[in-house]
Amino acid sequence: MPDSLTITDNRTGAVYELPIEEGAIRAASLRQIKVDEDDFGLMSYDPALLNTASVRSAITFIDGERGILRYRGYPIEQLALESTYLETAYLLLFGELPTADDLARFEHEVTYHTFLHENVKPLMQGFRYDAHPMGMFVSVVAALGTLYPEAAKVDDPDVRLAQVVRLIAKVPTIAAWSFRHSRGLPYVYPDNDLGFTENFLSMMFKMGEPKYEADPALVRALEVLFILHADHEQNCSANAMRAIGSSRVDPYSAMAGAAAALYGPLHGGANEAVLRMLAQIGDVKNVREFVERVKAGDGRLMGFGHRVYKNYDPRAKIIKETADAVFEVTGRNPLLDIALELEKIALEDEYFVSRKLYPNVDFYSGLIYQALGLPTALFPVLFAIPRTAGWLAQWLEGIADAEQKIARPRQLYVGAAERDYVPIQERAEGAQELVGV
Repeated sequence: MPDSLTITDNRTGAVYELPIEEGAIRAASLRQIKVDEDDFGLMSYDPALLNTASVRSAITFIDGERGILRYRGYPIEQLALESTYLETAYLLLFGELPTADDLARFEHEVTYHTFLHENVKPLMQGFRYDAHPMGMFVSVVAALGTLYPEAAKVDDPDVRLAQVVRLIAKVPTIAAWSFRHSRGLPYVYPDNDLGFTENFLSMMFKMGEPKYEADPALVRALEVLFILHADHEQNCSANAMRAIGSSRVDPYSAMAGAAAALYGPLHGGANEAVLRMLAQIGDVKNVREFVERVKAGDGRLMGFGHRVYKNYDPRAKIIKETADAVFEVTGRNPLLDIALELEKIALEDEYFVSRKLYPNVDFYSGLIYQALGLPTALFPVLFAIPRTAGWLAQWLEGIADAEQKIARPRQLYVGAAERDYVPIQERAEGAQELVGV
C-alpha cells in the first residue's frame, strides 16, 4: 500500500491522493482541494496547534502515552543521573555529548561570559523595589541585544555561537541580581572559581563571607532540576522562540519573547500554583475532603495532568527522588506530607486515574525551590535559566532549516461581510461592546 491519504471531496466528487511523510501530510497539500478555481483551497483549523506539526526537529522526543522524554535520543533519567547541566546544554545545542576537551572548552567559555555589562546594573536598579523578577528578567534579556549589535547577523555561524554562549552564561547572573534587587541587597558578581550551579547560588545568597560554599547535595539537586527543565519539545515558549526567530531578529529579542511566554501562569507559574494549593489544604487530614471537592467541580488539582503526558511525567519521578536528598539537608518541608498524601489518594482514585491525571514536573519542584529558600515569585526565572539552552537549540535549528519561512499562520475569517461607511451622525445610539474586552 502506498504511503498516502485518499480524500474524496463530497462537495465536488473529486478524489485527491496526498502523500504521507513521517506520519503527517503537508498542510499545503490541502490547498489543491477546491470547489472552483476562485476558491482559495481547503485549510485545516487547529486552535492552539494541538495536532499540527509546524517543524521537523531532532532535539527532543516525547511519547506522552508511555511517559518518555529524551534529549537527542538520550533518556532524561540517564541524563539526570549522570550528566551536568552544561553537558546537557551542549548536547541540546550541538546534537552529541561532548568529549572531555569539548566540555572543558564549553565550560570555560560559559564561565568567562557570566559577567554582565556594567550598563545593565543601572537598568536593573531603575526597577521598583517590588518589581516581579520575571518582568526584570524579560526586560534585561531584551536589553542585552542593544549591547551586542553584531547579534543581528544571525546567518553568521560564529556570531550565532557567540550569542548562544553569552546567553547561557548571563541568565543566572540576571536571575540572581533580580532576586537581590527584590531583597534590597547589593548585587554579587560571578565567581569564576565556581561551577555553573554553585556560582548561581553564590550570586543569590552570598553575604559577608569571603567565599560562598553551597552544600553539595543542594548544588546537585538544582543541577538535576536544570537538566529536567532544559527543553520540552514545541511548548508555548519554544514555539514563541521559533516564531519570533523566523523573522531573523537577534536571539536576545527572540528569547525575551520566549521568556515572556514562560511568564504566563499556565506555563512557567504552575509550580507556584501547586504551593498555593498545598497551603490552602493546610493539613494532611484535609486532603481527602479537598479531593472530593475537586471531583465535584469545586477547585482544581494543580500539578496533576499534562497537555502532552497521558502517563506519569518521567520528570516528576526524578524530582520526587531529588526532593528526599534536599530535605535531608534543609529539613522536611511541612507541605511535603500533604503532597504525598494527595498524590497517594489521587493515584488510587478512579476519577483521576481514568482521566490520566498523574503528577507532573511542577508537583514537587516548587517544594524543592521553597526548601532552598527561593521565593515563589522567582520560580518562573528558575525555569528560564535552564530553558535558555532549549530555546537556543530550537532557535538554531529553525535558523538552519531551509523549509522555515517567517511564521504567518492562516485564519478563518468570521467577521462581517463588506459594509458601507456610515457617517457618525447617522449611526444608531448605544455603546458598542468592545470585541475581546
